[in-house]
Amino acid sequence: MLTILMILTGLVVGLVGLSAIYAWGRFGRRPQGQPARALPPLEDQTEIDRLAAPLLDAHEGENGVALLIDNVDAFAARALSARRAGRSLDLQYYYWKKDLTGRLLAAEVLAAADRGVKVRLLLDDINAGLHDAFCLSLDAHENIEVRLFNPSRARTDRLRRGLEMMARPLSATRRMHNKAWIADGRVTIAGGRNIGDAYFDAAEQANFRDLDMWMLGSMAEDASDVFDAYWNSPVVLPIGALRTPRRHYLPRLRRKLARIVRKKAARHYLDHVDRLAQEAGLFHGTGPLRWTSEVRMVADPPEKAHMARRQNWLMDVLMPVIRQTRTHLRIISPYFIPGVNGVKELSALTQAGAQVSVLTNSLAATDVAAVHGAYANYRRRLLKAGVRLYELKAEREPNEKARLSLFGSRHASLHTKAFTLDGRTGFVGSMNFDPRSASLNTEMGVLITCPDLIADIDAIFTAETAPVNSFRLALEGRKLIWSDEQAHRARRLRREPEAGFWRWAIAAVIGVLPIESQL
Repeated sequence: MLTILMILTGLVVGLVGLSAIYAWGRFGRRPQGQPARALPPLEDQTEIDRLAAPLLDAHEGENGVALLIDNVDAFAARALSARRAGRSLDLQYYYWKKDLTGRLLAAEVLAAADRGVKVRLLLDDINAGLHDAFCLSLDAHENIEVRLFNPSRARTDRLRRGLEMMARPLSATRRMHNKAWIADGRVTIAGGRNIGDAYFDAAEQANFRDLDMWMLGSMAEDASDVFDAYWNSPVVLPIGALRTPRRHYLPRLRRKLARIVRKKAARHYLDHVDRLAQEAGLFHGTGPLRWTSEVRMVADPPEKAHMARRQNWLMDVLMPVIRQTRTHLRIISPYFIPGVNGVKELSALTQAGAQVSVLTNSLAATDVAAVHGAYANYRRRLLKAGVRLYELKAEREPNEKARLSLFGSRHASLHTKAFTLDGRTGFVGSMNFDPRSASLNTEMGVLITCPDLIADIDAIFTAETAPVNSFRLALEGRKLIWSDEQAHRARRLRREPEAGFWRWAIAAVIGVLPIESQL
């Protein structure tokens, strides 16, 4: 009897796997959608064109760049660029959440499309897959097209979706982690933020410390080239090839968005955008606009998702830059798993006399405890090599009023992905220093040489690694010590600070499992 059950189980699993692979094969041969390229910028066709012209004329051959540090400013920059766009919006995101700020930005995008702006929205399917109605509603607009990266054939059933992912585990784990917002082929916003409340200080539980770059100039053409490569890739499919929209989807979405816009919680964001819209300038960000010719968009090719031969991957571009460090390297990565090779690379820098410092999440602050478990295996080796380790606290000090969420949350989690070296060169993007970003996900970011802007990023690092905001790790023999400051008093702790038992247990278990390559 047991043998029969085992045979039947094997047959069922085999049939499910074969059917999923067959479905994927048929699915992969579906039409990929019409090839399309970004609309070229014109001299004075749109408001953005006209506002950009005097700035670009005064800084010929350069790009204007600035940091978007404040979460509300980051929301406003996106909303305002959508309002001022008159030609195109190309939007590429890993995650677009259907919460307050996600819907407010969707309303801005829909309003732009109503004005005749051509909108291309490219989303990774891992989060969009069970929210097809939202995507189909937008796609129903004559000026909006939605496509999905590496989508599942199973659209409405979590079980079938899970079975399909089990049947093709190698390809299903390949995700598009890119983040870009391009308006009229002139303005680009790229960095670490997805679209959702936690990225714009609207979450009640925890908000992310994140960082984007706002850019004006030829960088938009580079970002558009990256976007086009993904948009026309065989691994991307139109949402319309997956499901047929219903006639009522778009009108229903309009009604929902109209209700969201009228909510009291929305007014803080919309009023902020309205105030900025009344000002004459094109740029509104956290810091000043810097001008430089030494800036470029760097990105993984979409073929990385096909498990293609490693060539021109982002980590291969960035590591030679990091190896040029002479005096100091500062890394900010919410998920930090250096691996054996990463430890060797950082150790080589410290042995050559450079100061290497890393800021990542503490166990209490991280939103992925499993990643912390793998990272914890490398802490002692890094400290012995002379690397300075800092872990962001989860709870903010009560007197840090400027850092509070609009809805009262003091809980913070690091989401910035950046590094600087020697006070001159740096990177801001979507890539973590972990195996998933290096080998599985596609990533993108901005590589820049601009001492003034790098000083701005270094100032963020200095502020976030202050004892009031982060723990600094040290070794006493084999024991880890966490040092910080609380209520103006220095502390030394000998166990993972502020983390509950279950977080500790998850991290401990993951730390001994052979799954680091998937994290």
